[in-house]
Amino acid sequence: MSDPFFQPVSGMELPRFAGVPTFMRLPHVEFDHPRFNEVGIGIIGAPWDSGTTNRPGPRHGPRQLRDLSTMIRAENGATGIRPFEAVNCADLGDVAPNPASIQDSLDRFTAFYSKVKAAGVKPLTAGGDHLCSLPILRGLASDAPVGMIHFDSHTDLFHSYFDGEMYTHGTPFRRAVEEGLLDPKRVVQIGIRGSAYDREDRDFAEAVGIRIITIEEFFARGIPDVMAEAREIVGTGDTYVSYDIDFVDPAFAPGTGTPEVGGPNSFQALQVVRELQGVNIIGADMVEVSPPFDFGGATAWLGVSIMFELLCVMT
Repeated sequence: MSDPFFQPVSGMELPRFAGVPTFMRLPHVEFDHPRFNEVGIGIIGAPWDSGTTNRPGPRHGPRQLRDLSTMIRAENGATGIRPFEAVNCADLGDVAPNPASIQDSLDRFTAFYSKVKAAGVKPLTAGGDHLCSLPILRGLASDAPVGMIHFDSHTDLFHSYFDGEMYTHGTPFRRAVEEGLLDPKRVVQIGIRGSAYDREDRDFAEAVGIRIITIEEFFARGIPDVMAEAREIVGTGDTYVSYDIDFVDPAFAPGTGTPEVGGPNSFQALQVVRELQGVNIIGADMVEVSPPFDFGGATAWLGVSIMFELLCVMT
């Protein structure tokens, strides 16, 4: 029987517009909480966007995502999964970045996720820009490289930006491969599209064995076929899932820093996650929701809906 302490507050008991917002109305349990060692999946805020190179704002994402997540209920209407009964879930609070230092923030994130891993907790992270994924992987993949299923309109495999800056939201997975955090032959990137400066990122992917599925191939083949290949690529080994909200067409998710037209709709955005059932997921993130460009909160609501789908396949 599920523990009442780890159940979200029901909208039948407290209206969704009332109370202190936590992710999905779960208990707030930090490292020093007496019940921290009972948490199976921890939802974490990563309020940091110092790696952003265009429109800023994802540092405010976790706060808006928490607020919108009060609409999440106990059961997945499509799959019937009730994640809060399957595993103890909690809001672990935010990683505290240093907004004046990229390197210090990277170190802070790595230390935080190392503690999460040591405690045996699976993290589900709300970003933040996509550079957040690098220190998360440093914390989770310190023992051996992992596979990754990556939903995005950009590869984030560039070598550097602006005369050698190595740490931006366009470089995290290049660094992760170089540092031995990702096994490139177990990495698949889905939804890649848009104009480009050059093909340096794709040339790197081809050289190391990363599979790129462009949006044209995605739509030509269909979701079940594409996701069957993704599951085959990562196999049964430890796998990280990274979901950039700009994977979704900006008609449905305008609140992001680097939107690209021609993407999936909001239903397809959920479908791809449901196809992850059975993957050995050790952690996941939803990044690049930017509240300053999210008038009405539609992007954040889609973002937390995707996070709920991720939670369901992580249980």
